[in-house]
This record gives sequence, structure tokens and C-alpha cells, in this order.
Amino acid sequence: MQTTFGTGQPGRENADLALTDPLTGLGNHRRFYDKVDRLISDRADDPAPFTVGILDLDGFKPINDLFGHKAGDDILIQVAMRLRASMDGYSTVCRIGADEFAFLYPMVFSEEQAAEKSRMLIEILSAPYDVGERTARLSASVGCSLFYSGDETTEILINKAETALYHAKRSGRGRVVVYTREMEEAAKRVTRIEQALRRAVSAGEVEPHFQPIVDLTSRRTIGFETLARWTDRDLGMVPPSVFIPIAEERGIIGPLSQLVLRKATEAARNWPKDLFLSFNLSPSQLVDQNTGLHILAILDRTGFDPRRLEIEITETGLMTDPASAEKIVEDLRRVGIRVSLDDFGTGQSSLGRLREFHFDKLKIDRAFVSSILEDRPSEHIIRAILAMCEGLGMDVVAEGIEEEAQADRLVQFGCAGGQGYLFGKPVDADATLGYLRDSYRGALRAKAI
Repeated sequence: MQTTFGTGQPGRENADLALTDPLTGLGNHRRFYDKVDRLISDRADDPAPFTVGILDLDGFKPINDLFGHKAGDDILIQVAMRLRASMDGYSTVCRIGADEFAFLYPMVFSEEQAAEKSRMLIEILSAPYDVGERTARLSASVGCSLFYSGDETTEILINKAETALYHAKRSGRGRVVVYTREMEEAAKRVTRIEQALRRAVSAGEVEPHFQPIVDLTSRRTIGFETLARWTDRDLGMVPPSVFIPIAEERGIIGPLSQLVLRKATEAARNWPKDLFLSFNLSPSQLVDQNTGLHILAILDRTGFDPRRLEIEITETGLMTDPASAEKIVEDLRRVGIRVSLDDFGTGQSSLGRLREFHFDKLKIDRAFVSSILEDRPSEHIIRAILAMCEGLGMDVVAEGIEEEAQADRLVQFGCAGGQGYLFGKPVDADATLGYLRDSYRGALRAKAI
């Protein structure tokens, strides 16, 4: 690609080269920042809106791996040519990352217009690309932000566009998300929760709650699942569905998990020895080779028997880095810790995972249990899971049991273990101890009779 960088002046040529992406001839991230900085400065006295956007190619790495880096570079050059051709005389497009491009629309003043322009770019990039004698197809995701006031800097605008891009990619391929005031408030709330959670973990304020797991035939409690609960002095009770994903995304999940496991094993070590404790590991913990060491150190510190601990992992966690997950699982099983596959049937390649990994237990997801009474497919799926586990020598627990009729149907199908509100909601360590005292008094009275 021919690009004229200067007019015979070496200093100017060198400056232009420093601001140019050598592969595509577009400006690089430095040129883009400079363009936005200048526009903000020009509109300092009259801050009329303008639009900044970041475009990311969906699935570019697999294409790169399939066709090779030379073909990947050719595609990036074609993408750059299409984007440059789509810009009007006021607008700018630059390459700011491996497969990320940024655009500046000085004359786009509204969220609706920004979304419309972005959809046009996605459409332009969706046409086939020539790769030697073959063709390839790409989609793209776009995040946009609008400049509204002189208080906003280039960095703030681009961070907002990146946040919008993150939301776009989470919602699927070929999507556009424009950063809104509502999204800004949501982002601020996430930051407030993150900061409060960091403080709470440091201060040891996240608590384990315990939900009983029972033998469905006798209704005897055989163990408890540990669930994290957090009440903040300012935010109040924060649901785990809110704070666990934030802990995952912001790198807090390791310390949080270690805190809850330590407290849980301290509480459970004095329970009857035939009761096990079940504990969830997050996907990010299954790529950290220190996870097993942290767990064993906590068990050693609290004096909890590893043979009474069950670790629950999900298919999603396994798929992130199967080799790492397999090593962690084997390290845990070597000391007697049992490993359970959680939420079975809701992930991908379930049967393949059962062949590759050795699990001691499988948990049937609540989605199947909740519809077992009226949905024939759910009934057949549960029957098939139970038959498979019997053949593989695996224990089974059905989650989300809320009605007697569901429990009866599961017993009829041959399911041994159950968990759900029918048998008890998650409660703190003191309430769990009270539950155990009542249960064992009842059992002793039954024996005496």
C-alpha cells in the first residue's frame, strides 16, 4: 500500500511515521489520541457533542490461525481500506490494536446517529475478504461514546467506548452498544461494589452460609454446600449474583474464595464426621496453578479432613484451560478431596468432559428439576443422566428441589441425593449448628422409639 508521509522535510516525515500504523497506513493510537485531544480543545468554549468509537473484529484469531499470519495481515489491510473509504471529509479512522480500530466522528451528535453509523461500518466489513484463492468472512463489534462536556478527557471518552465495546461483545457478534448515562451509573455502581468488596475481603466480612444436601430416600442430611454471603455497612445485602461476577472480573475471587473456605472449614470441622462440605471453585481459579496449594494450606491450618471436602467445578471453568484444570483436579483428588461437576447439562460438550475428567459426583442443574413434573424432555434427560452416572460409578445430586412431588419423582427415577429449598435454605454457621442439633436429636429419638 502506497502512503505519502511527508513533503521532503525529514523532521515532519519522522513525526508522521511515529503516528502511522506501518501495516495499514492508517494512523496509530497516538494519532487517534492527538486528533481527539485537538477536537476537545477546539470545542472548549462551545462543547458541541461528537462521537468516538472502537471497532473490534470478531473471531479474527481463528482466521489468523486457519489462514496464517500473512493472510491475516492481508485481511487487516483490506479492513483498513474499507474503513478509510467509508469516512467522510471530517472523520478519522485509526488502527489502535492488533484487530482494533478507532474512529472519530466530529459531526455525529446523537446516540441514534452513532449507532446507525456503526451499523453501517459493520455492514461494510461483513462482505467476503480475498485470501489467495479462498475467501473469508468477518463480523465486528462496536462500542461508542459521545463527548458532552468540557470535563471529559480523551482517556475518559475512550474508556467509555471500551466499556460499551465490552457490553457489545458480551451480547453476541456484530453488535453495537453506545455508552449511555444509565451505563455510566451502572459502571459507577460496579466500581463502588468492587471497592467495598475489596475492603470487606480484607476485613474478613464475607461469610459462609450452608445449604443442606440430603439422602432423598431417608431425608437424612449427608452434607452442606458452602455459599458466600455479604452484607455491607453502606450497600446493605449484596446478592452473590452481583458480587461474585465482579469478584471474577476484577481479580478478587481468589482472596474471597480463600476467606470463605477458611471460615467454612473452621465451622464444619466440629460437625459430625460423616458430613461432607461442598465448595465451589470459579473458572479463574482453575487456571491458577496455586489454587490447589491454597486449598491444602487452608485445610492444614483449620484441621479439616480433606476426605470430607468436595470441590464443585462447572463445565465453563473446565473449558477455559482444560490442561490447567485437569492438573488442579488431580492434585486435589490425590489427597482425598472429591470433585463434583456442577450445573450439568447447561454447558457445552458435557459428555466429552465426563470422558476426559474423572469426577466423583455430578449435580443435575435446577433447570431440569424445576420442570420435571410437567416437561417430558426434562424427565427423559434426568433419567438418561442417572443411567449414565450409574454406568460411570458417579454419585448424583439433583439441585433446586422445592416441592415434595419433585423429590418423590426423583426417588422414583433412582436419584440418591437432593438439594433445594424443600430441605433448607442457606443459613449461617450458628443456624446450621442449630439445624444439626435438631436433626440429630430427632434421629436419636427415632432410634429410641
